[in-house]
Amino acid sequence: MTDDPRLLPVIQSETGSREPPIFDKVAIVGLGLIGGSIALAVRQHWPTSLVIAVDRKDVLEHAMVRHAIDVAADDPVVMAEADLVILAAPVEQNIEQLADLDRHVTAPAVVTDVGSTKRTTVAAARQLPSRFTFIGGHPLGGAPRGGLAYARADLFVDRPWIFTPDGTQPAAVLEKLNAFVSTLGARPHILTPEQHDRLLAFVSHLPQLSASALMHVVGEAAGEEGLRLTGRGLFDATRLSSSPPDIWRDICRSNRDMVAEALDLFIGELRTLRENLATGEELDRIFASAGEWRARLAKVRPKRERQP
Repeated sequence: MTDDPRLLPVIQSETGSREPPIFDKVAIVGLGLIGGSIALAVRQHWPTSLVIAVDRKDVLEHAMVRHAIDVAADDPVVMAEADLVILAAPVEQNIEQLADLDRHVTAPAVVTDVGSTKRTTVAAARQLPSRFTFIGGHPLGGAPRGGLAYARADLFVDRPWIFTPDGTQPAAVLEKLNAFVSTLGARPHILTPEQHDRLLAFVSHLPQLSASALMHVVGEAAGEEGLRLTGRGLFDATRLSSSPPDIWRDICRSNRDMVAEALDLFIGELRTLRENLATGEELDRIFASAGEWRARLAKVRPKRERQP
């Protein structure tokens, strides 16, 4: 390992197919679960593509041990000639990176992100110089735990990857990004930034908040001794409550209006349950409807995730 983090050694890929690269130089800012998995997948599918990573030195050293990247630096200057830039940090950090992109990337480049909300990022990207083409992105792949240690090349297989073009980008750029993520195994989908943020408020952000609230209420009421007497249901229902707090604070803040709408509807449903505890009339309807929707959800999940 050299002393200068901008001059870390290049590691050549030892495995992978020999498909012609869609992008020759892929720069990834942020090597967490998503960024690290993209790096591993690019190395697997396009061994001749150069994978450039920007993150802390300790993260970069781990990435090089895993043969996930070719060029590593804690200074974005290494992205100068990238033809694809992927912003894989939390939303607010991605927006900060957009503001500095002009100083660090000198070549024309396609720019995308993997953030959980899109409207604020897409709005910030409109200030980019014309040599950049930005299309917001969001891969809906995850794992019980985050970080590079849990990254894997097949994370996106059979999972949706949403793009949010605003109609100003060349069709050819969107086609390249669709081909890129399809090769990683993902299923590309197109939504507007507004459609994305409202949908994710319900299917992602609300489940996170409800799991966190549930775990907090139960923990405070039952205490550690009470938790020793719980069944599997509570553990399964609160899995998301162990997600990183800083990331979710950022997500909720950037999508607060849509999240508030989802919370209001959820609170209304809880209120209905509360008001019908004695009669049970609405309870039957809600339980039956929930069971039907759960069965539909199970049918559309990837086969490897389906449970009885």
